[in-house]
Amino acid sequence: MANETSSEYASAVSNLMESVGKIGQMQIELVNSGIRSAASAFEPLSKTSIELAGNVVNALNQVLQNVSSAIAPKK
Repeated sequence: MANETSSEYASAVSNLMESVGKIGQMQIELVNSGIRSAASAFEPLSKTSIELAGNVVNALNQVLQNVSSAIAPKK
């Protein structure tokens, strides 16, 4: 009888530890998934913002060239 009770406690503790381990692993997988999702969303946004900044610089450069050609004396 004492062995059955001891075995039941050991089984319960083992099941509890297994459950805690699975919950911890699920939490880590959830965090990793969130990081991957954020990174995959950030990549196209950063690429688009870099392209937009380049286009703005090119547009400003063209405006400055047009202004300087309008101000420069014509020969």
